[in-house]
Amino acid sequence: MEITTPFSKSQLMPQEEKLEIRKKRGQLFIGIPKEDFKVEKRICLTPESVNMLVKAGHKVLIEAGAGSEASYEDIKYSEAGATITHDKEKVFGCPIILKVEPPTLEEIKLMKPKTYLFSALQLKTQTKEYFEALQKKKITALCYEFIKDRYGAYPFLQAISEMAGIASIQIASEYMCRMNGGKGLLFGNITGVPPTEVVIIGAGLVAEAAIRTALALGVNVKVFDNNIHKLKRLQKSLPYQVFTSTIQQRVLTKALMRCDVAIGAVKGCNRSPVLVSEEMVQRMKPGAVIIDVCIDNGGCFETSEITTHEKPTREKYGVIHYGVPNITAKFSKTASLAISNIISPYLLDLSENGSIDDAVSYDSTIRSGIYMYKGILVNEAIANWFNLNFKDINLIVL
Repeated sequence: MEITTPFSKSQLMPQEEKLEIRKKRGQLFIGIPKEDFKVEKRICLTPESVNMLVKAGHKVLIEAGAGSEASYEDIKYSEAGATITHDKEKVFGCPIILKVEPPTLEEIKLMKPKTYLFSALQLKTQTKEYFEALQKKKITALCYEFIKDRYGAYPFLQAISEMAGIASIQIASEYMCRMNGGKGLLFGNITGVPPTEVVIIGAGLVAEAAIRTALALGVNVKVFDNNIHKLKRLQKSLPYQVFTSTIQQRVLTKALMRCDVAIGAVKGCNRSPVLVSEEMVQRMKPGAVIIDVCIDNGGCFETSEITTHEKPTREKYGVIHYGVPNITAKFSKTASLAISNIISPYLLDLSENGSIDDAVSYDSTIRSGIYMYKGILVNEAIANWFNLNFKDINLIVL
């Protein structure tokens, strides 16, 4: 009986085994320029991270003095294997640029076409011209805030939010000192002395870090947020119960009139909602302190204004207002360590994929952070905000 088969004779013959060939590890050439120290004192990579990259076969070129405001001197980077230069144009000529602050229009002019830019974006402070300048140079730009890991978390935002929350309490304590114009109150629970009162508006990551820090100092804390689920999560995660409330004007006004410090930590989709009116601020105690952590997103106090690290506070109606957008830059070394810990593993992963373009294709974590790909805007939110055209990155690279 003849046996039939759907395969041809050649198909039944033994075939050569085809194995996947691992991509050759790519070499990265990274440039780290000096930030404008008036607004930014952090640096993307610590000497330890630079040493790790150099040992992996990569090159790092750093502008002289780039790490000085984060307490990292040039000699430390040189010993780690980096090359130090005083030529800013040479640094911006590297294929990969690492910055904390987004580059200025003048700095973009120094970049070569098709450069890869890694930096923060601070969307609400940007202009349409910034994105148009990147498009002209066909730059691929990655934003730290957009990076989303395989677990759905935003590692950069989480680290910075935690730092901002802790920093807000420390800064408030600083401005409560009498020599800084405050009321001379100590953050602490002293026997026989009423504790300092702090109102925190928001129940997210920034607020939780601020609350934990305040409670550790023995401060009385009241928390306001309109998201009941966030308030429940907060109560479960804290070591003991605190006062929580939805944002009701009469209740919030009463709490603000009694408090010594008010911290705004509410992020919105487009901008932070204004939850504290000018009239409510007028009724606060003289010498009280407002720390508006979400000022870079518009702020949630009507009287808040953007300030700088050189002149961080303004006084309105006898209340001290702190409105520095990049609040963590005040603690530049700690912030630099946190940023470096997040960025350096991604840089090593890039080289393992052979090239950045390959990494964008295969690694969803890297792809999530890209908002400009070879001059093509691939982020819909940015496109809608600035009325620009965009394309889905998944249709370009896959």
